[in-house]
Amino acid sequence: MLSLFASAHTKNRERCSQSTGQIANAALCELDSIFKGVVVLRRVFTTARYTAIGVLGITLTALISYRLRFNPLGVSSLFLVCVALVALTGDFPAAGIVSLISVFSLDYFFVDPLFSFQVKDPINAVALLSFLVTALLITRLVLKVRSEARDAQVQRGRMERLYRLSWQLLAFEPESSMGNKLLEPFLGVFGSTTVCLFDADHAATYSVGEPRQDLEIRTRDAFILGKNLDERESRLAIRPLVMGTRMNGAIGFAGLEEPELTAGPLSTLATVMLARIHSFRNASEASAAVRTEEYRSAILDALAHEFKTPLATILAAAGGLREAGPLKTEQQEMADMVESEAARLGDLTSRLLRVARLEKDEVRPRLETIDVTDLATRVVEVFRRSSPDRRVSMAGKSDPAEAIADPELLRLALNQLAENACKYAPPGSSVTIAVERHPGVITVRVSNTGSSIASGERHRVFDRFYRGAAIRESSTGSGLGLYVARKIAVAHGGTLELENLGPSQNSVTFRLTIPSTPGKSQHAT
Repeated sequence: MLSLFASAHTKNRERCSQSTGQIANAALCELDSIFKGVVVLRRVFTTARYTAIGVLGITLTALISYRLRFNPLGVSSLFLVCVALVALTGDFPAAGIVSLISVFSLDYFFVDPLFSFQVKDPINAVALLSFLVTALLITRLVLKVRSEARDAQVQRGRMERLYRLSWQLLAFEPESSMGNKLLEPFLGVFGSTTVCLFDADHAATYSVGEPRQDLEIRTRDAFILGKNLDERESRLAIRPLVMGTRMNGAIGFAGLEEPELTAGPLSTLATVMLARIHSFRNASEASAAVRTEEYRSAILDALAHEFKTPLATILAAAGGLREAGPLKTEQQEMADMVESEAARLGDLTSRLLRVARLEKDEVRPRLETIDVTDLATRVVEVFRRSSPDRRVSMAGKSDPAEAIADPELLRLALNQLAENACKYAPPGSSVTIAVERHPGVITVRVSNTGSSIASGERHRVFDRFYRGAAIRESSTGSGLGLYVARKIAVAHGGTLELENLGPSQNSVTFRLTIPSTPGKSQHAT
């Protein structure tokens, strides 16, 4: 019983809902028919009013012309003016009725036989046709002018809204107008209910208005495909944001009026605003990077200068211990060690000071004739003693290789390359320096085994302060060595490059080239 009662109750509820839906549909249909009827009645009333005015004008014109004994030609001209005035209202039915009444009045009052509707002369048919054609042409022109005026007014309204929107966007501060705040002025413009922006540079999606997950997804898809999307029925429009040849993102609008006309100007404003924000961010980051590099250079310079005084004191103290009296063998060794390590630290400090100055100043080499092979051999001897757990050696022939170069700057560049090779090569690996002569060029290759540079980092190894992810974890450094070494090479009119030995090679080779014949040196930029 309970189940039967529940089933009956459900069926009754469905019938009630269906009947309610039918009643609602019927009411809507009734309202629509009433609205259409009101529109028709309004048109009929307007036509009747214009017709009455036209008939009154024809009547007055006929009475006055009859009293003044006008000829049919003059009267027809006056009637044509009345028809034209009615046609200027844009109501062709009224103008047509007035045209018929004008022809009948002309025939009845002014064409023999008078006071009769006996149209025997073909000129009456011509008059009727001319009246109707005049009414039609004038009506068409009036309707066209009115339509163009409405379109111009709509276009002017669009331009005013776009003008106000552009001023709102320009009033935003670039540093604080990213995200939803950028989209808020677009909301409500041309009826938009939801605005969604995809920023390609930050891979971020922003949205304001009514939540629409599908709009966010389709906006990202429009950026990926690089295509416009318009759906007039759902009033949806999505546009990629393109500045020059680069696509910065995409913007989507829901509820937009005439999306094929309004989406383009809105997306253009969004593109300009997004490009302005990105330019401000890039300029801010570049300015911050410049200030950071200035601070780093200043710190390096200050530290190098501060190290000089205590190092000189340590060297003087070590010398004083040796001269104070006879020392035991162990004490002599300790004094020698203190003196040698202090001297090495002093050399490193001088190099650090030189690197700091070279990093921020223009490199100006003092050129003279030097033997690059002899210079490379001395660098090998230095690192052979300082890195005994690496096999540091000269590779290839040791023939003299003369060049016009600054010996101190070139030694600094080779020291940087050799130091990097020893630092990042594992113990027991080989570090080699090879000097080769070629027509007009001397090439110095510094190689090590047991290490490699990731392919994604090879193009950045010469950037200022750049250090690879693996290197940052395994060793310390400033990231200036290769940058300064390349500046020195360029200042001599040469190059410093990382040779590509293929992904299977477990080694790293840097190739430094300088001219072997006198030439105009270049300053690093």
